[in-house]
Amino acid sequence: MTLGTEITTNLKASSYSAADRNVLKWDLQPDQIRTKTEELIRKTKQVYDSVGMLDMEKVTYENTVQALAGIEVEYSVERSMLDFPQHVSPDKDVRAASTDADKRLSHFDVEMSMREDVFQRIVHLQVASSLDNGKVTFVNAASSLFIEAITFTKEIKEIKQKVSELCIDFNKNLNEENTFLVFSQDELCALPDDFISSLEKIETDRYKVTLKYPHYFPVLKKCCVPDTRRKLERSFNTRCKEENAKILQELLPLRAKLAELLGYSTHANFVLELNTAKITDNVTAFLDDLSNKLKLLGEEERAFILTLKKKECDERGFEYDGRINAWDLHYYMNQTEELKYSIDQEKLKEYFPIEAVTEGLLNIYQQLLGLVFEQVDNPHVWHESVTLYTVKDSSTGEILGQFYLDLYPREGKYGHAACFGLQPGCLLSHGSRMMSVAALVTNFTKATVDRPSLLRHGEVKTYFHEFGHVMHQICAQTDFARFSGTNVETDFVEVPSQMFENWVWEKEPLKQMSRHYKDGSHAPDDLLEKLVASRLANTGILFVE
Repeated sequence: MTLGTEITTNLKASSYSAADRNVLKWDLQPDQIRTKTEELIRKTKQVYDSVGMLDMEKVTYENTVQALAGIEVEYSVERSMLDFPQHVSPDKDVRAASTDADKRLSHFDVEMSMREDVFQRIVHLQVASSLDNGKVTFVNAASSLFIEAITFTKEIKEIKQKVSELCIDFNKNLNEENTFLVFSQDELCALPDDFISSLEKIETDRYKVTLKYPHYFPVLKKCCVPDTRRKLERSFNTRCKEENAKILQELLPLRAKLAELLGYSTHANFVLELNTAKITDNVTAFLDDLSNKLKLLGEEERAFILTLKKKECDERGFEYDGRINAWDLHYYMNQTEELKYSIDQEKLKEYFPIEAVTEGLLNIYQQLLGLVFEQVDNPHVWHESVTLYTVKDSSTGEILGQFYLDLYPREGKYGHAACFGLQPGCLLSHGSRMMSVAALVTNFTKATVDRPSLLRHGEVKTYFHEFGHVMHQICAQTDFARFSGTNVETDFVEVPSQMFENWVWEKEPLKQMSRHYKDGSHAPDDLLEKLVASRLANTGILFVE
């Protein structure tokens, strides 16, 4: 029995033989995460070692590429169970263990990406064999990962490992950040009553405002007290300032040094090489051209906002400084929408309770893509608020995958909105297809005692956009894990979602996603027509500022 056959046989006997199962587990304890991390590294390294030991004349597609592709599936799935909890687990110890696992595995990734012995066998296969297009693509991608082995130096490896570790720490600090400010009701003037009542009271007439999106954006958009907006905006944009500033001071020189060692003038030119832009000069030229085209519009919108600001400062007795400060921008952009297009976001959001938006969004995607979504009863999840759905092809009934919805903020959770690919939809070594699994993680406003979670139109757009990534992850049918779902060229990764998000600017789908939280009525035509008309509002000022 050859080494390649040995590898393939072991993979066939692995736990990933059932194609239609979600094999992800979310109840691992910190010690289990640490143990499983080391086990995963050991068995993955064993496959790389076996490939690297092959005699050149015995190199075949089966004992190199197929062996590496097989372990890549297992590695991808098990890694998700180990490093995803850092973003969503309610247990701080689990999040810490998951972060450590991510660091350990990232170090290992660098080690494997610079295996010259494996690289040489891939190159030999590339030259000596006739492969179909899919296999050639995998070989080319694998070769590009190993290309640095040609100029392999200990310094490059150490830099890449350190950069990875710093990036993980940077994100961990943001996830764990829990700063809040305390304001009186007067300092929160002009904010709607439902927002005020949703805040935690510290003492009589004193309210706790966090830096999470459901607090930050309403205050920046609606609070008429400039000093409140200034304090919150500065706190938001200096989150983790001390620890993350130190990380950046260490990270930026390392990136520059790595680019220099690899023959690039800047880090930007290094990361752009495989993109359409290729070099920073092309990016600069594109932005300059865009700036020139938007300059006149931006100046007009800027003048309009300054007029609004001066008028309000005169009326309220605030000092007018003649500038659009960072804490002014969202506030006066919101006023512009209200004045020019008669858009009342507070009234509009009453038609978009999250249950209605979710139902409408899921129906639209099912209709568009020919799918059926079925909610799973009593799912195995990482938090009680998380839901799980199975996705089927509506014409064949075939199970394509599953997705989790984790929609509300909590302490230690990832602070933005994103789709996480957790299980790749790809072929297994025995020819069956593994079902794809993804998680949509957002931070929408929680329901209160007297109101459900109500979404602003911008949040509906975010929901629709990120769910587009989920569908990309589920519907992609690839041979190899490394090309599964959103693992595509950087220039393309946002394209499906950017196309899908256009539906939130059309009256019919907006009606389908709307249902007033009190009487169940759909958003009226005149309100939706005003919303659609406002689509290009503030386009110039956003770019200029």
